[in-house]
Amino acid sequence: MQPGLVEQLIIRNDSKIVLLVMDGLGDIPAGGHQAPLEEAATPNLDQLAEDGTLGQFDPIAPGITPGSGPAHLALFGYDPTVNDIGRGLLSALGIDFDLTEKDVAVRINFCTLDPDGNVTDRRAGRPPDSENRRLCQKIREKIVLPDGIEFFLETESQHRAVLVIRGDNLSDQIGDTDPQNVGVPPLDQKPLSPEAERSVAILGSIIDQVSIILSDEKQANMILLRGYSGFRRLPSMEERFGLKACAIAEYPMYRGLAKLVGMTALPPYKDFDDSISILSRQWNNYTFFFLHVKKTDSYGEDGNFEAKKQIIEKVDKTIVPGIQTMAPDVLIVTGDHSTPWIMKAHSWHPSPVLMHGILVRKDRSEKFSEIECQSGGLGRLPMINLIPIALACAGKLAKFGA
Repeated sequence: MQPGLVEQLIIRNDSKIVLLVMDGLGDIPAGGHQAPLEEAATPNLDQLAEDGTLGQFDPIAPGITPGSGPAHLALFGYDPTVNDIGRGLLSALGIDFDLTEKDVAVRINFCTLDPDGNVTDRRAGRPPDSENRRLCQKIREKIVLPDGIEFFLETESQHRAVLVIRGDNLSDQIGDTDPQNVGVPPLDQKPLSPEAERSVAILGSIIDQVSIILSDEKQANMILLRGYSGFRRLPSMEERFGLKACAIAEYPMYRGLAKLVGMTALPPYKDFDDSISILSRQWNNYTFFFLHVKKTDSYGEDGNFEAKKQIIEKVDKTIVPGIQTMAPDVLIVTGDHSTPWIMKAHSWHPSPVLMHGILVRKDRSEKFSEIECQSGGLGRLPMINLIPIALACAGKLAKFGA
């Protein structure tokens, strides 16, 4: 599609679009099971599928495994191959950390190393936030920095935190230390450009110090760094698509992603019932609602088939009927990417997509499942096409040409 074409055709009206994202929803048959979405009892989603249309969309491109950042940018209608945003920036935005142009932000995982220096747990047992805050404070109290460099370390959630260095002539062109695997040591930081050598040296000193500071910890005895990012802005969804948008999300990074594209990040919800209460209270204030569910992805990464299936069923029982009572003009249900439980990781498999609305052309689907999505009326498309289709079905796109 020609860049800027959708923006030229925008009609601003009060029709409502809800984007329900079950993070990591996509999966594959394995271990004697069908995919969790296949086996889950989802009568409400199945009825929406029968009355709407299905498809399967590639977050980036066929065969490409996405990170959460680029996958969500595609969901929001932003080309992730052009807007390559580091996870550090997203995490910082998610905890309301005010970045400046002198900052380099990086997402860290507290992790566990064995005596040989190999990673045994990339998430240090998923510690509670209170433990995360203790570890961050312990590091802040003992770290030593060169003149002219400021250091910030803030809790994000569980094993995740945000590390920021601030100073002159810093660069985010640095390779990750997270090997994305266990049984191997952390990777060495590498400058991806000559300008990054000073930043690598500063962060390398911080990593070395942290390994000593945390050496007496049983689980969180080291950190892994990934997603280095400087400060940047993107045009908002209101500027591009005429959407007054908000995010209802439990985890900070997804609130950060929403802020990056100009959404109002509402306070985190406590449980699924609370997410619907927030949606109801805000219904008249926005025209686009992004509602994010994290645990489908978490259970996929944990290799827990049954828990992933059960959380899908809980979404169907609680969130979906709650959304339906508000009768959005367009309801989309999908995932940002696939997280097959047998792989315990993101994958390249396309995400199942359900779209429902009065202007949505029905297909022959009878159930929201990955098998039915393969033959659904939306077909197989890049995820960046999702927002334009939703805009059209919400009456928000004018005719092109005479």
